[in-house]
Amino acid sequence: MTATLATDTTFLTATQLAAAIRERSVSASEAMEAQLERIAAVNPLLNAIITLDEKAARDGARAADEAIARGKTVGPLHGVPITLKDGHATAGMRTTIGLRAWADHVPTVDSTIAARLRKAGAIIIGKTNVPPRLRDLQTVNPIFGRTGNPWDVTRTPGGSSGGAAAAVAAGLAPLEIGSDAGGSIRVPAHLCGVYGFKPTQATVPITGSYADPPDIPRSFRLLFDIGPLARGVDDLILAHRVIAGADGLDTEVPPVATDEEQEPPLDRLRIAFAPEFPGVPTARDIADAIAGLASAIDASGARVGQALPSHDFAAERALFSDFITWYSQAFQPPLENSPTLSTYLEALNQRDEFIYAWERLFGDWDVLVCPAMMCTAFRHREMGMPIPVDGVETPYWSALSHACRFNLTGHPAVVIPIGLDREGLPIGAQLVGRRHSDMKLLAAAKALSRLTDGFVRPPGL
Repeated sequence: MTATLATDTTFLTATQLAAAIRERSVSASEAMEAQLERIAAVNPLLNAIITLDEKAARDGARAADEAIARGKTVGPLHGVPITLKDGHATAGMRTTIGLRAWADHVPTVDSTIAARLRKAGAIIIGKTNVPPRLRDLQTVNPIFGRTGNPWDVTRTPGGSSGGAAAAVAAGLAPLEIGSDAGGSIRVPAHLCGVYGFKPTQATVPITGSYADPPDIPRSFRLLFDIGPLARGVDDLILAHRVIAGADGLDTEVPPVATDEEQEPPLDRLRIAFAPEFPGVPTARDIADAIAGLASAIDASGARVGQALPSHDFAAERALFSDFITWYSQAFQPPLENSPTLSTYLEALNQRDEFIYAWERLFGDWDVLVCPAMMCTAFRHREMGMPIPVDGVETPYWSALSHACRFNLTGHPAVVIPIGLDREGLPIGAQLVGRRHSDMKLLAAAKALSRLTDGFVRPPGL
């Protein structure tokens, strides 16, 4: 395998690579060897991929090439090597959710996500690192250790899809599927300079995708969503179309329309922007980058205005904290910490009011452009230790305050890379749309991405 071919294929998007394989400009086996070669060279620096099945990878690529040679009709991800966050069950491949007790857990059945990706032709070659039970801003666990950020290994790639985002940014995989209960797709996408999508609540089945060990009842009935990370919006669109919609097992998920929306002309878009949220810390470089993107959008001819709902942002953040605590501790003693039914129903009513407020905003605007997180990639630290924002020590969990409110309300949100801060670290913009407008939001994200430099390969990699 030549260095040129390895470089060309490992940094192709999944959409580009699938097309190249279908058109026989590269074989699936050649692309797979390039991918495995890159993983061998780069993954030891990052510890992003923690389970790798090279035999299954090569066998899958060989079978993909044979199908092409026979003229068989193939799926949209045919022959494309992908990794999955280590919370999605994969038949015959270890799935641990970062828990020592599950270090040797090998499912016998695929999650709905894994099964749908395989049906689309993707070759699942391995799993990426997560924090225990997918509950941290960083990615470190007692089985596999810590994952580093491809832009600076002394800094975090975020969590809990930190291994996923690091793998995509470093060219170890063109496509990943993460999960997001408070920013776990969008925060790593922002910190690693890639694209990430959290869909509308309950549009992608979580069957076999764990936030808790699979031997306890399902806890998350709200907040927890599944979506892709990639190096381009086209891949987010393709992946969402593959994984979304009812599976007959996750009773929360109805049939979902995933017809691709035409990319809108910029001058027909109505774009609200907010460089920061009330009472939420935001690094100046990030606020300036959001304002700069808004100026570029305005210059493109779109209608642009600074706008947010007028509700209590602190109360909204606090309500998210209540829900995440209730779900996370549902089956852990002391059970007296669980809310009463009346408390829970009152919280749902309060959640409705926040949903209505955001929906009113999206009656006037197609997309809100806002920060994904309060800072760029911070240096590794113990969970819970303060994080500096422009030199000010800031509470650890404040880092979720831009992203988590859209888990509470269920709105779809995309993160796109828009530039670098003064230290040369990636900044992502969070784009939010009306509930159930997923395909329109992704189409708008594609249009807005044309005003940015898009994915930038981390220096030195």
